[in-house]
Amino acid sequence: MWRRRLVGLPLGLGPVAKRRSEGLQCLFHGCSSDARLQIGDALSGAAGEEENVRVQGWVRSVRAQKEITFLHINDGSSLQSLQIVAHPGLDIRNITFGSAVEIWGKLVQSPHKKQNIELRADKIKLVGSCHPVNFPFKIKERHSLEYMRQFPHLRCKTNVFSSLLRIRSEASAAIHSFFKDNGFVHIHTPIITSNDCEGAGELFQVEPASNTAEKNDNSHFFDVPSFLTVSGQLHLEVMTGAFTQVYTFGPTFRAENSQTRRHLAEFYMVEAELAFTESLKDIMEVMENLFKTATSHILSKRPDDVELFHKYIAPGQKGRLEQMLKNPFQVLSYTEAIGILHRSMKTFKFEPKWGCDLQTEHENYLVEHCGNIPVFVINYPYDIKPFYARDNQDGPQHTVAAVDLLMPGIGELYGGSLREERLDLLQSRLKQHGHKDTYQWYEELRHFGSVPHGGFGLGFERYLQCILGIENIKDVIPFPRFSHSCFL
Repeated sequence: MWRRRLVGLPLGLGPVAKRRSEGLQCLFHGCSSDARLQIGDALSGAAGEEENVRVQGWVRSVRAQKEITFLHINDGSSLQSLQIVAHPGLDIRNITFGSAVEIWGKLVQSPHKKQNIELRADKIKLVGSCHPVNFPFKIKERHSLEYMRQFPHLRCKTNVFSSLLRIRSEASAAIHSFFKDNGFVHIHTPIITSNDCEGAGELFQVEPASNTAEKNDNSHFFDVPSFLTVSGQLHLEVMTGAFTQVYTFGPTFRAENSQTRRHLAEFYMVEAELAFTESLKDIMEVMENLFKTATSHILSKRPDDVELFHKYIAPGQKGRLEQMLKNPFQVLSYTEAIGILHRSMKTFKFEPKWGCDLQTEHENYLVEHCGNIPVFVINYPYDIKPFYARDNQDGPQHTVAAVDLLMPGIGELYGGSLREERLDLLQSRLKQHGHKDTYQWYEELRHFGSVPHGGFGLGFERYLQCILGIENIKDVIPFPRFSHSCFL
């Protein structure tokens, strides 16, 4: 009976109940009955005062006084660290900034105004030493994001980057939650594909390394040229033949030889597809709701972490974000956008012309013109959008039902379109682009219960830049990959 109860512990245990259950299990395995407590739980009051606990983490500061030494310990569960009170008799001679430690003791009320709880240590164990002279981050220095970028294997130890990673985790959970709550089915689309969805040719080809497989110059491993995916869109379109709402969230790759603050070779994309829709408005509604719902969730769940960026990295971003959340997004046609750019008094590096892509400087001006509110630009020229965008059949200024969402300080955040479901128009477009043989399967979808559909893609790293005000995209991903850089 006891054994069954221990094995079948409920999944939804709170922090205190979980620690008690861990303690029970420890009795059966001969370990200490002091359950490990996360520092975030300790600071939130999840454990009672005068309770024996065990914490593990890394030293963020050491402050020695005449008789007592104060340590601040962080385990990544919160921005705030837990103060440890170490009395004489505890061996802390080799514990320095950056050391990994394990500490046993009692939680007590703290007399310090900035914290409610501290840990009175009974035992301190040095788990991993740190050489503070060689450690690139110094205890009393504020390091720039550019400096931290030099140490992708160590920067997670800093306050700012650990906050970024907690926000990133929360943002990922919020996005999945939004789609689940709105009836979308999560599809795992492949990373290796034979399709170039965007048609730009910026692809990483996949082949076995020469020392791991016999090379035959006349064949490919998959019998056809295969690449790392640039988008899961076409695979989602397949799924709209059986599901009305689907999405994917995963890595995508672009072999773009760029080291600008806007580009990565590997990044994450959130993509969604909706069946039975003939209106860009339906797509735009999901795009706006996703942004506002996910962002509100992050602000409510990680306020301290977000505040760190808004206070020290991007002052003023908090107010801009509040404006984005409380106001409806604006809508402009591409033709209206070009007209606004032509009438402006601003000198652009690239002259705005109807029929050409909008440049970043154009996108930023349009957002400013609309009061720094996000702007949907719709109905782009037929010739500058991919083959799958739905033809508006609208006369001399030939456009397609495509949409980009432009954000303050970022430019394009989302891109989407209705997809061409009319077989004759699709066949003509594929022939025009020279894709007739490659996308025969895509044509075939239109023979078996095809419906009008559309969707969008959201760059996850650009989304994080947008809500936090971070200028360089390399600072919002754990291990940035870009041309001439693949460290680790």
